Amino acid sequence: SNPKGLWRRVTMTSYKTSDPEWETVLDLDDLASKEDISWVWKGSRPLPRARDPMSEDGTRVTRALLSLSRGGADAIHLREFDLLTNEFVPSKDNGFVLPEAKTRASYKSRDVLLVGSDFGPGTLTDSGYPRTVREWVRGTDIKDAKVVFEGEATDVSVSAYIDDQRHHDGPIYEVRSRSLTFYTSKYWVRTIQYEHLLAPDDPLREGVEQPNKFEEVDVQIDADIDFVGKWMLISLRSDWEPTPGGKQYKKGSLIYVDAETMLNNGSEGAEYHILFEPTERSAYETYSVTKNYFILSIIENVKSKHLFFKFDKEDDGKLVFVGGDKEAQIRACYAGSVDPYESDDFWFTTSGYTQPSTLFLADAAKVENNDDGEGEEYIVEKLKSLPPQYDAAGLTVKQCVATSKDGTEVPYFLVTKEDTVLDGNTPTLLYGYGGFEISLGPKYIATSGIAWLERGGAYVEANIRGGGEFGPSWHQAALKENRNKSYEDFIAVAEHLISTNICKSSTLAARGGSNGGLLMGNMYTMRPDLFGAIHCAVPLLDMKRYHTLLAGASWMAEYGDPDTPDWDNFLYKYSPYHQINPDVEKYPPMLVTTSTRDDRVHPAHARKMVKKLWDMGKGKDWPVYYYENIEGGHGGAADSKQSAFMTALAYDFMWDTLCKGKTD
Repeated sequence: SNPKGLWRRVTMTSYKTSDPEWETVLDLDDLASKEDISWVWKGSRPLPRARDPMSEDGTRVTRALLSLSRGGADAIHLREFDLLTNEFVPSKDNGFVLPEAKTRASYKSRDVLLVGSDFGPGTLTDSGYPRTVREWVRGTDIKDAKVVFEGEATDVSVSAYIDDQRHHDGPIYEVRSRSLTFYTSKYWVRTIQYEHLLAPDDPLREGVEQPNKFEEVDVQIDADIDFVGKWMLISLRSDWEPTPGGKQYKKGSLIYVDAETMLNNGSEGAEYHILFEPTERSAYETYSVTKNYFILSIIENVKSKHLFFKFDKEDDGKLVFVGGDKEAQIRACYAGSVDPYESDDFWFTTSGYTQPSTLFLADAAKVENNDDGEGEEYIVEKLKSLPPQYDAAGLTVKQCVATSKDGTEVPYFLVTKEDTVLDGNTPTLLYGYGGFEISLGPKYIATSGIAWLERGGAYVEANIRGGGEFGPSWHQAALKENRNKSYEDFIAVAEHLISTNICKSSTLAARGGSNGGLLMGNMYTMRPDLFGAIHCAVPLLDMKRYHTLLAGASWMAEYGDPDTPDWDNFLYKYSPYHQINPDVEKYPPMLVTTSTRDDRVHPAHARKMVKKLWDMGKGKDWPVYYYENIEGGHGGAADSKQSAFMTALAYDFMWDTLCKGKTD
């Protein structure tokens, strides 16, 4: 009854019971009905307790910035919410409210925001994201807010934020950054006092010295930085030699260094410590921090694993390895601290292709205290598990390997019935993405279970180059002029499924969206003989003009620049819109879906492609179907009801089409 969703809360004590007493904080469906706007939840940004004088000594969160999208677009309405009254704080009461734009905002303090948004001409980059950051004081007009940082129009975006590390015995960092491309950035950082977070005319700022000046962080531009306590974390996308002739740190590594030393003396004057160094088949994924521990999430051969480090207070707070998972497993895992200010408890969530999401309460300290070496000793108790959404009895999950055109081994996951007959008649769905260093991996997808696996089909996910499954190297192997590697990998997986008699071309469907939609477009034009059906969702397809449409300019680091020789040298080759061959008599049936409200990948890509196919395909065997949802943004649907319809539409199209390709 709530397709748009509920924002709600519950006490830990109640949550542990079989019937938790939830308190609804915000009913999105009720709000949409009252305001006659199809609101889509895009997230919340709470006011940190440590910077809120109204938080009752840091015991509760009192305010949050909510991002609400009209119809699912990336552009959002920013509205401040009072978590004590469960009501919005209107602008007439000095609440922070901004109209629709691709806004980025965070609290500097209770009465000061750092905001990037569309403030008129010159305030957005060519990619449509904020080019300036303003410091907005409560009770003042946003038009009068001081511009404190700005980038260039050619940047992807700029940002500014506060990283308060006092709870880990570190300082308060103020960070500013320019995203030069999708994968390169410049950072400026300074340490400040609490009083510097306040409005310029706040009485608490009287007599306080001016803050330190910003220092540009001396790292290579394709590195990412973050802070934990006194340490600066540096994630590398390329090999790095901070001191000429000194030690070289490997691409894909996560290292850390004393932040103060780095900011004051630069990279050559710092001592570095390695947290993670990748192998050819492992990659750093993310991390979480509790009061005393650092939890590192990595993937080994597309399997999840957690490693635990402790802040050693007897050795300058360095991070010391204390244990972790013994073996990587085929599952998705997430570790997130419950309260890094006070405890070492963390939420631990797992799911797999056939296992619904399960939430555990865990304790990082139990890793260190464990002596039996059994693994997963950090789990304290199982809290909740989603009920199975489909019958997974008899299903098996296998990791297989295909060999690409250049000899590269490409892993993929195959989910199928144990007793599947290898006669090529199993309707098989192959999903892929292969871009932007995004990894695919085991996770519970109820829709593929209900609409595909329960019917007896096989579900496959291909870990092709361009993704992040094996770190930056795997991603960079398919950039720009090497994009063909991603497509060759996908083709290799498809051919391997056929050669092992899981399916044949007429019983093999391919599906992908966004960058995966570009993948589908290329499968359609490159290998029309290989697939029995294709679902191409919210796609890029016209690579000659993609950079002129909406956020397209931000992706040139991934694909290339069509206004340079890139077009003739390689982009033209994988622009599906330009690769339709009038001499082909038969293309596989294809469903193209998009959204009118997609303000990331313009629906023109899908519209133009379908129109061209319809026009050129008259009299030929080119069945093409098109559905455009008027809402949904880049996700394709604005609520669970729309999502269910769009998903059923795609799966039924593919299933019904493939069933016609079976043979006796």
